[in-house]
Amino acid sequence: MFGFLRRTRLPLIAPLRSIDWNGDTLTLVLDADADADAEVTLDIDGCFFSPFTFDEKGRATLSIPFSPAGQPVFHVLPRVRRNGAELVAQPLRATQGIRGLVAAPAVVPALSQSTLPACCVPFGVELAAVDMAIVVPVYNAPAMVAACLDAVLAQTRGRARLIIIDDASTDAGIAPLLARYDGIERVEVLRNAENLGFTGTANRGIAHAGRADVVLLNADTEVGPQWLAGLRRAAYADDEIATATAVSDNAGAFSVPELEQANETPAAWSGIDCARASWQHAGMAYPQLPTGNGFCLYIRRSVIDAVGVLDEAAFPQGYGEENDFCQRASALGLRHVIAGNVWVRHARSMSFGDERRHLLGRAGMDVLRERWPRYEADVGATLLSFERRVLDWRVRRLYSSASAANRARMRVLWVGAGAPDWPDAEVWNLRANGARNELVCDERIIATNTWEAADPEPSYRALWNWLQIYAIEWLVVGERKQSAAEILCGLLDIPIAIVQPTAPSAIEALRAAESDTASFPERRA
Repeated sequence: MFGFLRRTRLPLIAPLRSIDWNGDTLTLVLDADADADAEVTLDIDGCFFSPFTFDEKGRATLSIPFSPAGQPVFHVLPRVRRNGAELVAQPLRATQGIRGLVAAPAVVPALSQSTLPACCVPFGVELAAVDMAIVVPVYNAPAMVAACLDAVLAQTRGRARLIIIDDASTDAGIAPLLARYDGIERVEVLRNAENLGFTGTANRGIAHAGRADVVLLNADTEVGPQWLAGLRRAAYADDEIATATAVSDNAGAFSVPELEQANETPAAWSGIDCARASWQHAGMAYPQLPTGNGFCLYIRRSVIDAVGVLDEAAFPQGYGEENDFCQRASALGLRHVIAGNVWVRHARSMSFGDERRHLLGRAGMDVLRERWPRYEADVGATLLSFERRVLDWRVRRLYSSASAANRARMRVLWVGAGAPDWPDAEVWNLRANGARNELVCDERIIATNTWEAADPEPSYRALWNWLQIYAIEWLVVGERKQSAAEILCGLLDIPIAIVQPTAPSAIEALRAAESDTASFPERRA
């Protein structure tokens, strides 16, 4: 049965007796005398992907419904333990939908989006019309607060307001710090007369936001490029989605690439680099959990209308309030997704410290267990979904190859001839080739569709999805023409800038550009 392994000189290594790929499932069988508790894991394309669970007969299966790499071909390598001894002489090549394994070439397939599932915002939804309010409860830790607020001002575009609420901080540095933000356009600084706790302060922000959607953002976070656009797209990918939560280096079940850990980021990359790399490569499969996480949580206003606000009586200091809120939404048939392409740095425990945080967490969990007996089982059933494993694996791969030379650059789209050549941006070009539209980057055709004058909508739908899947940040044009690309970018709230393509860099071109984007003004010194 495994003659192809012998022909290609790839003997299996004990305790592995056989390995088989049927096109969507990998099956391993161990020797009869193998340790029943043997830990066997799988690398895909040179990075840890998942452990195997063996039955009493030493047999394990792993369903791989789509290629984690985003293209049909990927390499598999079973090991004894993570990073342990290999169980085949060299990696084996699998092809999605095709039975059998063969010796893998040395070159590892690049990450791609071509066959990766993507939950795009439905065609024609006007995201640009969605009002949003970013609510940041503040209590002490002025250095962290300053980093958080400066990042929000620098990285936020679209119809957003920033609501900062000082919860009666005791640190004397908070008042002069927040005074520097008071009066900035679309920024409001509120002050609690007495300490309300995190949940009460968050509820004040939710009420003050009026009819806007709300993002709850901890003051010990730092957001990156496209953070708000990514959260909003995830939240509006389906009418049944109630909340969308970012991922982080340090946010418990929302940590990547390793769950429940404080993850080190690549030394060669800044937080901006990690955020942009995730935006471009982590994918839009949006794994689900029965909860979101209030460190960076997008909530649709319609959900607040349906289930009410956070329960400040039961969870006055936080730690459980968002879980309870999400369970109330789930009871109405709504869902909660992880926006895996939105990466946010998170320090944790700056206001309370580790010990008190753990005590509050235990108290909150006691309430959750009483109110929602199935909550923990539902978390366990979804925490390690295939989509989540793919997300973690893609981030792991990004980090493993990170260097100063491969920092992700912003992606801009140019339509037609005369595309600029800028060293600090990936310039993607939408061009016509007869009846075929081609999306091109670095002279490579990334995607195509056929234009039909009698029925142009399929072509428009394809472009709508490309703008999202390929993480376009700006549409740059020489002049406004009300083209299909401009109309679709307007609906998706992708900023459009009139630029000089002869400018020496994208940054200089955008600084000098006429743009329709809404962004926060510079903070006063």
